[in-house]
Amino acid sequence: MSIKQALAKLFISIKDNYFSKIFKKRSILKFNKNNLYSWMNLTKKERFNLSKRDSMIYSIERKNLLKKIRNEYKNTIDKN
Repeated sequence: MSIKQALAKLFISIKDNYFSKIFKKRSILKFNKNNLYSWMNLTKKERFNLSKRDSMIYSIERKNLLKKIRNEYKNTIDKN
């Protein structure tokens, strides 16, 4: 039983460390004046991936907004 408990504790600690690293990285995702130094301390690849992700989110939001506008326009034309 002690081996199973030791393995369970090991896996739990690995899982906790893994998730804490992920959450730490997610905490600095937004670029603003307060976290400029944190942003600049990221590697070039990390900055590229963050800006790429932000760009994708922006494009998705813009597509959704355009769909809403088109649907509203169609509805107003159909009502008249």
